[in-house]
Amino acid sequence: MRIGELAARAGTTTRTLRYYEARGLLPARRDDQGYRTYDEGDVRLLRQIRTLQDFGFDLEETRPFVDCLRSGHPQGDSCPASLAVYRRKLDELDALVGQLTAVRETVAGQLRRAEEARDGLAADALVPGGPEPVCELGGPA
Repeated sequence: MRIGELAARAGTTTRTLRYYEARGLLPARRDDQGYRTYDEGDVRLLRQIRTLQDFGFDLEETRPFVDCLRSGHPQGDSCPASLAVYRRKLDELDALVGQLTAVRETVAGQLRRAEEARDGLAADALVPGGPEPVCELGGPA
């Protein structure tokens, strides 16, 4: 098949395919007239790349999976290099989850503090002669 058909089947653009070719992820085969030609194996390569990118892998991280498929393995993640990328990605994700958990705890603490402050101001406002409630965004409430 030609580049336009491959792009349509893979749900991408011919520009993206040329970029992958330039990066060495997609083979650069040409027919007698000089047109790029592709086969079903290339569709599998592109699906592997797309799936990994959807999961947050950058393009270079897909290379071991592509190499694994191109070397004849039925799955791109059955090679040692692919497994190593999975492990690194899981470590990254675990670190991000830890960071997000810490941020969540900080925001939850700030919310509790703000609610307590608001409740204290509301209670003071109910006391005769207490302060007039003021909106922080400007002027009396």
